[in-house]
Amino acid sequence: MAANSTSNNSGLSGPGNDGKQNWAASPATVFNHFATSGLSVAVATAITHPLDVLKVRLQMQLVGQKGPLSGMGQLFFRVVKNEGPKSLYLGLTPALTRSVVYGGLRLGLYEPSKYACDFAFGSSNVLVKIASGMFSGAISTALTNPIEVLKVRLQMSSDMGKGGAILELRRTVSEEGIKALWKGVGPAMARAAALTASQLATYDETKQILVKWTSLEEGFHLHLISSTVAGILSTLITAPIDMVKTRLMLQRESEGIRIYKNGVHCAYQVLLTEGPRALYKGHLVIDQNWIDILAWNLWCNKALLDFEEVSASRMNNDDLTSNFLSTTTARHKLCS
Repeated sequence: MAANSTSNNSGLSGPGNDGKQNWAASPATVFNHFATSGLSVAVATAITHPLDVLKVRLQMQLVGQKGPLSGMGQLFFRVVKNEGPKSLYLGLTPALTRSVVYGGLRLGLYEPSKYACDFAFGSSNVLVKIASGMFSGAISTALTNPIEVLKVRLQMSSDMGKGGAILELRRTVSEEGIKALWKGVGPAMARAAALTASQLATYDETKQILVKWTSLEEGFHLHLISSTVAGILSTLITAPIDMVKTRLMLQRESEGIRIYKNGVHCAYQVLLTEGPRALYKGHLVIDQNWIDILAWNLWCNKALLDFEEVSASRMNNDDLTSNFLSTTTARHKLCS
């Protein structure tokens, strides 16, 4: 029993434990984290991809002018009627590719950045976790920005979709240069960082309020409500940045018209020529982002709750404290 207790506590750091932070992880653990992260996001992406296509097209309505905007329902029927149901899945290949790569990178970069902060500042509190999540999200977004550019451009035009992502890649590089694959990378990184920070803060705060003021306890319903609130508020915060990102990615240098110089100039021009509501084009009805957040948080928490139940049933009372600390840390790690 002593041997088991020593083994369970060897990977923890903190008061009462003189062991160093365990940076190493087995190949099976790394692969499992990468695969489950990428797969869960990919499934959510595949299901909600039509909403993403409609969102991009709504964001490009009446560029540079004011006027009545089409709603999600109107646009849906128009697209299906004029271009066919398949048009709702334009850009699906790069979308799935980005989901798997981004999901894996974001989770893979989170641990090293958190450990680096822990090593440098001697702390791993919630602010360090939020900063680590913002860093991993921003860097992962920068690395996958070329795939996002291809996805958005394919989603916008059915004619381009016929050639696929490879043809669009060749066209972009040959006509605009390789730098064009990183258009909108600034707003994209800012959006990823803001999304992570707002999601974490809102999710944890909502859970605390619900536990304090309602009869809800730790479980599915608590995570469902908290994830929904976090997704909606995160969308409201990041929607303007997402709209600016889309406009920059769809701006083609080969056409000789450069409306926007950068992200700040784009936001200013949109406010000046289209009004404040234009920053929320494509987001007022429904958005894919909070659905992805909801699915991801629910998956993480369900898996960790199952793990806690199984672990608790197999461990004696002396090991429960160690198990609680490790699984609580894992919840913040996976769901941030």
